[in-house]
Amino acid sequence: MTAGPLWDPAAPGVLRLPSGRLVRGRGLRHPMPAGPLPDFAVRLLGKRPVEPDGAPEVRWLRWPDFRLPSSDAQARQILTEAWQRAASERVELTCAGGLGRTGTALACIAVLDGVPPQEAVAYVRAHYHHRAVETPWQRWYVQRRFHP
Repeated sequence: MTAGPLWDPAAPGVLRLPSGRLVRGRGLRHPMPAGPLPDFAVRLLGKRPVEPDGAPEVRWLRWPDFRLPSSDAQARQILTEAWQRAASERVELTCAGGLGRTGTALACIAVLDGVPPQEAVAYVRAHYHHRAVETPWQRWYVQRRFHP
């Protein structure tokens, strides 16, 4: 659990959910932002990450680029844990570029936070990045398949 402050709401990549929880999304191809490290990180990648990581706790969700999570059950479990932990810890979600898989996962977390599934992609695009959730099937996943 975080001993210091949570994310700075004005920091790059930080998404404020309707409940006030803060979650950071970013692309692993980009340098680690300045400031505190995450307490809990979710890596949304097709292959198990091998790079050293600054987060004390990391979960890997197998999620090939431009596709959907390999396991719906695992996606629900890990994203629910990320949403719960964001109440008191610095939570970060990442993929390679920080838009498609990360945006989709952030939209799923927004659904967990009470955003209607049909509005979650627009919410993330308005408050995280305008190009988040890159493919039609990623939008479909948030709107029709991901249910808490």
